[in-house]
Amino acid sequence: MSTDNSDVSTEVSVAVTHWPEMADSVFVPHSEDDYRRLVAFLDGLIDEVGEEETHPLASLMEILGVLIEQYEAEHVPELSGEEVA
Repeated sequence: MSTDNSDVSTEVSVAVTHWPEMADSVFVPHSEDDYRRLVAFLDGLIDEVGEEETHPLASLMEILGVLIEQYEAEHVPELSGEEVA
Protein backbone atom coordinates (compact mmCIF):
# COMPACT_ATOMS: atom_id res chain seq x y z
CA MET A 1 0.00 0.00 0.00
CA SER A 2 1.47 3.31 -1.08
CA THR A 3 0.93 6.47 0.93
CA ASP A 4 0.75 9.75 -0.90
CA ASN A 5 2.84 12.49 0.74
CA SER A 6 -0.13 14.85 0.58
CA ASP A 7 -2.19 12.31 2.58
CA VAL A 8 0.52 12.14 5.23
CA SER A 9 0.80 15.91 5.28
CA THR A 10 -2.96 16.22 5.78
CA GLU A 11 -2.92 13.62 8.58
CA VAL A 12 -0.07 15.43 10.33
CA SER A 13 -1.91 18.73 9.99
CA VAL A 14 -5.04 17.23 11.51
CA ALA A 15 -3.00 15.71 14.36
CA VAL A 16 -1.27 19.02 15.08
CA THR A 17 -4.64 20.75 15.21
CA HIS A 18 -6.48 18.23 17.39
CA TRP A 19 -3.84 16.45 19.49
CA PRO A 20 -3.61 19.20 22.15
CA GLU A 21 -7.30 18.58 22.90
CA MET A 22 -6.68 14.86 23.54
CA ALA A 23 -3.12 14.73 24.90
CA ASP A 24 -4.25 14.84 28.53
CA SER A 25 -6.61 11.90 27.94
CA VAL A 26 -4.63 9.57 25.66
CA PHE A 27 -1.07 8.87 26.80
CA VAL A 28 1.31 6.12 27.81
CA PRO A 29 0.85 5.56 31.56
CA HIS A 30 4.03 5.82 33.61
CA SER A 31 2.55 5.71 37.11
CA GLU A 32 -0.31 4.19 39.07
CA ASP A 33 -2.17 7.52 38.86
CA ASP A 34 -1.75 7.61 35.06
CA TYR A 35 -3.00 4.03 34.89
CA ARG A 36 -6.06 4.80 36.99
CA ARG A 37 -6.87 7.86 34.83
CA LEU A 38 -6.76 5.75 31.68
CA VAL A 39 -8.93 3.04 33.24
CA ALA A 40 -11.49 5.65 34.33
CA PHE A 41 -11.51 7.18 30.84
CA LEU A 42 -11.95 3.73 29.26
CA ASP A 43 -14.80 2.96 31.68
CA GLY A 44 -16.55 6.16 30.60
CA LEU A 45 -16.08 5.28 26.94
CA ILE A 46 -17.47 1.79 27.54
CA ASP A 47 -20.57 3.36 29.10
CA GLU A 48 -20.93 5.59 26.02
CA VAL A 49 -20.02 3.12 23.27
CA GLY A 50 -21.11 -0.22 24.70
CA GLU A 51 -20.40 -3.04 22.25
CA GLU A 52 -21.16 -1.00 19.12
CA GLU A 53 -18.08 -1.77 17.01
CA THR A 54 -19.02 0.86 14.42
CA HIS A 55 -19.20 3.68 16.99
CA PRO A 56 -16.76 6.51 16.13
CA LEU A 57 -15.01 6.06 19.50
CA ALA A 58 -14.64 2.26 19.30
CA SER A 59 -11.07 2.49 17.98
CA LEU A 60 -10.16 4.88 20.80
CA MET A 61 -11.39 2.24 23.26
CA GLU A 62 -9.11 -0.28 21.56
CA ILE A 63 -6.10 2.06 21.81
CA LEU A 64 -6.74 2.71 25.52
CA GLY A 65 -7.15 -1.02 26.09
CA VAL A 66 -3.74 -1.68 24.54
CA LEU A 67 -2.10 1.04 26.66
CA ILE A 68 -3.72 -0.36 29.82
CA GLU A 69 -2.78 -3.96 28.99
CA GLN A 70 0.83 -2.94 28.40
CA TYR A 71 1.00 -1.12 31.74
CA GLU A 72 -0.52 -4.13 33.51
CA ALA A 73 1.92 -6.52 31.82
CA GLU A 74 4.85 -4.44 33.03
CA HIS A 75 3.63 -3.35 36.49
CA VAL A 76 0.88 -5.61 37.84
CA PRO A 77 1.96 -9.02 39.14
CA GLU A 78 -0.10 -11.90 37.82
CA LEU A 79 -2.27 -13.80 40.24
CA SER A 80 -0.96 -17.33 40.47
CA GLY A 81 -3.77 -18.79 42.53
CA GLU A 82 -1.32 -19.58 45.30
CA GLU A 83 -1.79 -17.88 48.63
CA VAL A 84 1.07 -15.60 49.59
CA ALA A 85 2.26 -16.02 53.15
